Amino acid sequence: MKDIYAVVIFTLSLVILPKPIISDTNEEFMHVGFYKEKCTPAEFVVSHYVAQAFIRDHGVAAGLIRLFFHDCFVKGCDASILLDSTFSGEPVEKRSYFNGNTLRGFEVIDEIKTKLEELCPETVSCADILAFAAREAIFLSGLPYYAVLGGRRDSRTSRSADVNGNLPLPTMSVEDLIALFASKGLNVEDLVVLSGAHSIGQAHCTMFEYRLNETNPNDPSKPSMEPTYAAKLRKRCNEMKLSPKIGKRNAVVRFDPYTSDRLDNVYYVNLLKGRGLLQSDQALAIDPRTKQFVKHMAFDSIAWSHKFVESMTRLGHFNVLTGNQGQIRKSCRVAN
Repeated sequence: MKDIYAVVIFTLSLVILPKPIISDTNEEFMHVGFYKEKCTPAEFVVSHYVAQAFIRDHGVAAGLIRLFFHDCFVKGCDASILLDSTFSGEPVEKRSYFNGNTLRGFEVIDEIKTKLEELCPETVSCADILAFAAREAIFLSGLPYYAVLGGRRDSRTSRSADVNGNLPLPTMSVEDLIALFASKGLNVEDLVVLSGAHSIGQAHCTMFEYRLNETNPNDPSKPSMEPTYAAKLRKRCNEMKLSPKIGKRNAVVRFDPYTSDRLDNVYYVNLLKGRGLLQSDQALAIDPRTKQFVKHMAFDSIAWSHKFVESMTRLGHFNVLTGNQGQIRKSCRVAN
């Protein structure tokens, strides 16, 4: 444990400083080291608790990155995904069918918030905690440590109805994915780069089983899977579904069977071999608008790692609340 903290502290001298990509409206309210005077230990506290969670379960890294992504893509990076309820009484984002009760990492955010409320009451926003936690998860999964701007504030609202149409789905076409990412201020390269987060984590068999018997090698709308890999997945999924301890609902496989706990460019290498789990992932290696980026990332791991940090930074500035907007929640699960 001490070794991990030593690495974290050492890397602070090697921090990547991505070029800020933020609107003029929010520029005066957001900056690196936002809590340096207000709550000096804020980012270290986040680092400490994420590292502890990672030691217990490496899978929490993928969970935190996904949690951040799902928060930002719906209404912006405002911690609305963390709310259990709101004053309106409407179902919240985390209860949406499209989140499928598969989100994880909430307990880690709770631990961090509880500690920070002890140290610096009503100072550090849940939105910033989530952004910092995602950065820590990315670092612990093998990518460079990078600076994250602070200054986000928390939304008072969260609606399940807002999720529909705002998250990428495994059956989406490249055309629809490009349009969705563009609506969040992200370009085609960002789409391909951020999809590389699927080098860690896992997917339910129900999300890709229909692909295991398809043979459409060059159809971008229904790309096929490499036959040997498909056969292994078919066998694995069938075994888990028949297992009384697992069953159909809990049958999952890792996105990357080789370096499953490490963020790396093997994801792109697998796509070029026809070994992408999800239809939406595999299509990126076929569509001419995205194929060039897949090839580039597959052959240049350093370029991908730096571009991933840049794209995550860009995502983290989408539609944020700053200044007097929103609030600083006392608990990330409920509005004040």
